Amino acid sequence: MSGKPVNLNRARKERMRAEAKRQADANAVKFGRTKAEKRLDEARTDEAARKLDQHRRE
Repeated sequence: MSGKPVNLNRARKERMRAEAKRQADANAVKFGRTKAEKRLDEARTDEAARKLDQHRRE
């Protein structure tokens, strides 16, 4: 036998936290975008809206 008792609730919670962290990391890779990518996308959207408004008839 090992010399130290193991708290089963703590072991279960640590295992659950590790699984949640693994899932979060996988989702970040799958869905995440960097701040620079978000800014670039927003700038392109704004530019397209401005160009569309410039061609509008009054």
